[in-house]
Amino acid sequence: MSKEVAARIKLQIVAGQASPAPPVGPALGQHNVNIMDFVRQFNEKTSRLEEGTVVPVVITVFKDKSFVFDLKTPPASYLLKKAAGIAKGSGAPNKEKVGKITQKQIEDIARLKMPDLNAYDLETAKRIIEGTAKNMGLEIVSE
Repeated sequence: MSKEVAARIKLQIVAGQASPAPPVGPALGQHNVNIMDFVRQFNEKTSRLEEGTVVPVVITVFKDKSFVFDLKTPPASYLLKKAAGIAKGSGAPNKEKVGKITQKQIEDIARLKMPDLNAYDLETAKRIIEGTAKNMGLEIVSE
């Protein structure tokens, strides 16, 4: 018989750098979860990722205060900023372009994000990533 779910918590934490400080501590503390146990497990699982990578995590807390968590792929905006070599997106994306990204980079990001996207095929995933890139003020160029 499966355990009864008490809560689902969604957070974005830097890989290998989880700590009991906000946002992790307060989010887990209100559900009486062992915070240090989560921090240790999260940091172990994400230690192989590149330093500074933002990792979305969905924590499922059960009534008996146990938990499981699923790591997701980094946000598309993070991957696009990294690929384009920019610090942040444009404040006025339709007027001010802040960088360029190639179709090949879009395809690579779409392949990486495929498990977490609401898309059935690579072409649809690429369109989703292209939309994010345009909204960030990135210009999409052919190779």
